[in-house]
Amino acid sequence: MDLGHSDLGEVAPEIKASERRTAVAIADLEWREMEGDDCEFRYGALTSSFLSTVERSRFQEMLSLLGLETYQVQKLSLQDSLQISFDSMKNWAPQVPKDLPWNFLRKLQALNADARNTTMVLDVLPDARPVEKESQMEEEIIYWDPADDLAADIYSFSELPTPDTPVNPLDLLCALLLSSDSFLQQEILLKMGLCQFALPLVLPDSENHYHTFLLWAMRGIVRTWWSQPPRGVGSFREDNVVLSRAPAFAFVRMDVSSNSKSQLLNAVLSPGHRQWDCFWHRDLNLGTNAREISDGLVEISWFFPSGREDLDIFPEPVAFLNLRGDIGSHWLQFKLLTEISSAVFILTDNISKKEYKLLYSMKESTTKYYFILSPYRGKRNTNLRFLNKLIPVLKIDHSHVLVKVSSTDSDSFVKRIRAIVGNVLRAPCRRVSVEDMAHAARKLGLKVDEDCEECQKAKDRMERITRKIKDSDAYRRDELRLQGDPWRKAAQVEKEFCQLQWAVDPPEKHRAELRRRLLELRMQQNGHDPSSGVQEFISGVSSPSLSEKQYFLRWMEWGLARVAQPRLRQPPETLLTLRPKHGGPTDLGEPLWPEPLGVEHFLREMGQFYEAESCLVEAGRLPAGQRRFAHFPGLASELLLTGLPLELIDGSTLSMPVRWVTGLLKELHIRLERRSRLVVLSALGVPCTGKSTLLNTMFGLRFATGKSCGPRGAFMQLITVAEGFSQDLGCDHILVIDSGGLIGGALTSAGDRFELEASLATLLMGLSNVTVISLAETKDIPAAILHAFLRLEKTGHMPNYQFVYQNLHDVSVPGPRPRDKRQLLDPPGDLSRAAAQMEKQGDGFRALAGLAFCDPEKQHIWHIPGLWHGAPPMAAVSLAYSEAIFELKRCLLENIRNGLSNQNKNIQQLIELVRRL
Repeated sequence: MDLGHSDLGEVAPEIKASERRTAVAIADLEWREMEGDDCEFRYGALTSSFLSTVERSRFQEMLSLLGLETYQVQKLSLQDSLQISFDSMKNWAPQVPKDLPWNFLRKLQALNADARNTTMVLDVLPDARPVEKESQMEEEIIYWDPADDLAADIYSFSELPTPDTPVNPLDLLCALLLSSDSFLQQEILLKMGLCQFALPLVLPDSENHYHTFLLWAMRGIVRTWWSQPPRGVGSFREDNVVLSRAPAFAFVRMDVSSNSKSQLLNAVLSPGHRQWDCFWHRDLNLGTNAREISDGLVEISWFFPSGREDLDIFPEPVAFLNLRGDIGSHWLQFKLLTEISSAVFILTDNISKKEYKLLYSMKESTTKYYFILSPYRGKRNTNLRFLNKLIPVLKIDHSHVLVKVSSTDSDSFVKRIRAIVGNVLRAPCRRVSVEDMAHAARKLGLKVDEDCEECQKAKDRMERITRKIKDSDAYRRDELRLQGDPWRKAAQVEKEFCQLQWAVDPPEKHRAELRRRLLELRMQQNGHDPSSGVQEFISGVSSPSLSEKQYFLRWMEWGLARVAQPRLRQPPETLLTLRPKHGGPTDLGEPLWPEPLGVEHFLREMGQFYEAESCLVEAGRLPAGQRRFAHFPGLASELLLTGLPLELIDGSTLSMPVRWVTGLLKELHIRLERRSRLVVLSALGVPCTGKSTLLNTMFGLRFATGKSCGPRGAFMQLITVAEGFSQDLGCDHILVIDSGGLIGGALTSAGDRFELEASLATLLMGLSNVTVISLAETKDIPAAILHAFLRLEKTGHMPNYQFVYQNLHDVSVPGPRPRDKRQLLDPPGDLSRAAAQMEKQGDGFRALAGLAFCDPEKQHIWHIPGLWHGAPPMAAVSLAYSEAIFELKRCLLENIRNGLSNQNKNIQQLIELVRRL
């Protein structure tokens, strides 16, 4: 058997030349004593053992280089990555490798398309010497005698990046994911998907001798695409990518290929002449840097149709998979790809006897195989001989062999690949979901991230709750009994009672009647016990394991989204018109759009049990020692600290459960101890003006987004300020409030609806140190917000206001010029006059530009470019949008630090402000 030194390169092309030479020398010592198949097996085993040892060393050195070795036991968490620090206020470039993970996370949080760029800004050392190139040492062959006690340390030949050598972006991604907990991994993949980056599907880990299939990490990714049935009318469909089945096509390299898989994949996925760099490739910045720990990585990306003939390359969703490295060195990953793919494209220059044996072992596979060759670089006759042998084995013909050389027209070749994919789609073919892929991975012995005990226990608990939900309206009526009419009536009574507090001479009889009615309603609520589903939910959020609690909440979000989708009678674009007609009567309890069942409904139920019990204790109708739900605010405060958005204003009744909110804040104050200084930042605007997306992009938050069916109430989420920065910023935490769908844009003549929206706007702005007003058009300031401005000016509480004009359509539309900014803050005269008259200021009203903190020359008005670069669903977030959001964030933090955001509060002061407002 002819085994030469060149064969080792085929076994392990990812190992650097110096280590390959050492491995060859070691293998030679053993190989000379063996013959036949035993020789090949022993040679491979010895080499694999050596390579594993080398890779383990390289992995540890890479972690050390990036400063991630401390996160191998206590993993980096999502909350760690979201902290506000000095770096949050500057657009800094990494200077040393240890800056790279944090720079990547910061840019990815901001949906920055340049996040994968690992270029460092380095100081040039005067005594720096050029490193000897590998080509200059290529002829050197090193033999190591195992019997020599003074044998050279084989690790001395490591050619890992040094502080003055850039790190390959794929190595950075793998190292960061292996250092992150499950929830940060999930966030990283979610943001990568929004940037249209290819996502890691199988994560290699040579240190622990296993590879991980990232099923859990992809659970949060949802896509919308155009679905066109063979017969009938097409429509948009929304689904989780983990659950949606689609044909999959894998691209792999065998030995050496002159053609780039990643470039070819990007060309196939890119419509027209616009190139999307979903997969990182050799022609991108740092693309030629050697991969140290990321070989064996499997990436996935999808094509989704948009319903536009000029953009839709394929008529249905298609998954594309890319294996980094050679199939001979990553046989397990290749085996997985052959089992889940409809077709596999193999790029190679050479087909040798070893590669032929590898492919021959796939003779039972039903997958289609295609070869992409560059024969002028390889052994042309040898390739043809082995291809002829493979034709009956792999059931291929000459149409399955494509040749691409430097003179091949790239556009024509890409069209040919697309035609092959299209032919496979039209024939009966395998369609798999990511869950199906994970099932195949388990059978092959790969670890699946979702299979940990805490995750599975949380999933089982979620299923015990959701399997009982057949109809969301019926479930809310039968299982969430304290909501609906009892809570709506109690909220209305409390509102009337509160208004009496400000009356000049309130009639005592009416006050007593309201008190009686309220106690009656609260006693009715307190007479119920939590239903079995609510009890199961309480058990889930009471788990002593923080990870299990977080797993449970995520499972609940997805489980409820699957089983409790609302039935919409109108298309999403018409939902904003579901408000009272001009001058007609209004029901304040009628939602602006159908509200889906979500986690917030279970937390509302807990809040109502606490509200009813607290009200009875205050009235002396229930002894304090008989309380059953006093611990509920503590459970909710722990959820807030883990990053869950909690409801501040109930979306069903459009009122604030004051006892529940103040109880939660008291518990939060206890848990934060001395770090309880707060800045409150709120975002207001009509639904669908991009305010939730803006907050999520700015701070990495999790507020619900979407044109329809999102939660309607106002939600709050807590951001921690790093201890080293809190003194400089003047606060320990930032409480961010998203107004959701509360401000519907009702007209001044809409009566009660307008008054309600104006009151809610006044409440949210009155609680805030900083308020962002999100606008979709230059003259689209809701009347309720104008009303709130006038009310707050009379109180003297004028927070820092930032008006954000968001271009929701075209990325190329320019921002408003300075003169346009003055118009933006000067709404139509009749609207301003009406608002002023409602506040009894007669004709002496003032335009917004005349109010404090609203000087348009001082950057209180922002233009944010369009979110998407291209046409969804294949569009990525535009770089201009990301950069504009970062500048807005920097300005907000600068204003907070400079004290322009009104007086910062502690939690106790916020509690008092909630009660007063």
